[in-house]
Amino acid sequence: MLTKSLPNIFTIGNLFLGIIAIILVFNKQPDLAAIMVIIAMLLDGLDGRVARALNVQSEFGKELDSLSDVISFGVAPAFIMYVVAFTELNAATAWIATAAFPICGALRLARFNVIAGTPGYFIGLPIPAAGGVLCTLALFHNELNTFVLVLSTLLLSYLMVSTVKYPNFKKMGIPKKAIWITPVVVIIAVVVAIQFPGTLSKMIFVPLLLYALYGLKKNAERLFTKRKRSRKSGDDVKPETPSL
Repeated sequence: MLTKSLPNIFTIGNLFLGIIAIILVFNKQPDLAAIMVIIAMLLDGLDGRVARALNVQSEFGKELDSLSDVISFGVAPAFIMYVVAFTELNAATAWIATAAFPICGALRLARFNVIAGTPGYFIGLPIPAAGGVLCTLALFHNELNTFVLVLSTLLLSYLMVSTVKYPNFKKMGIPKKAIWITPVVVIIAVVVAIQFPGTLSKMIFVPLLLYALYGLKKNAERLFTKRKRSRKSGDDVKPETPSL
């Protein structure tokens, strides 16, 4: 019974860490709050793989996962950014930028649940990746202009609801015999993360940022190809010769 509940336990752990991240950032511990989101990403990556390995996928687990993701990777990162960087901004700007992120994340998850995607790809930036970028980007608030942080928040929000294709690594499964290792991996990750909160968060920021930028690159390439084709089709249309 416990084994079959393991995926949902990971999902609830993901939700728990998202709530703890919100509490931590309001207690002026943004480094540790960002680490909670990063560990929640690990749990989010494990729950689906464990469910497939045990063959216990369910609609309940799918909906619970989406609801947890809105909190852990939508609301929590948005509050982390708001508290460390947006409090000195004009209230309307700060509120809109903060609210846009979890709203777009919720739209992204709703679309994922009801629309069949392309095999091997996500349509739009996955909310865990977007949340990971945002909460770790917030740790650079002293080095970056606040306008850059607002723009980055809105850009990440757009990428989540865009139609840009991102590689899907969730199909990489876990052998059933290795299921027992997953709680050990989580415990080790928590210990390491708590020991080196700021450094680890900033290190993880780099691969997450590259993943998000991949979508921008693909989007630019798609627009360039589309324009090229439209110009080519326009050149192929010969003008009619006026009749005398």
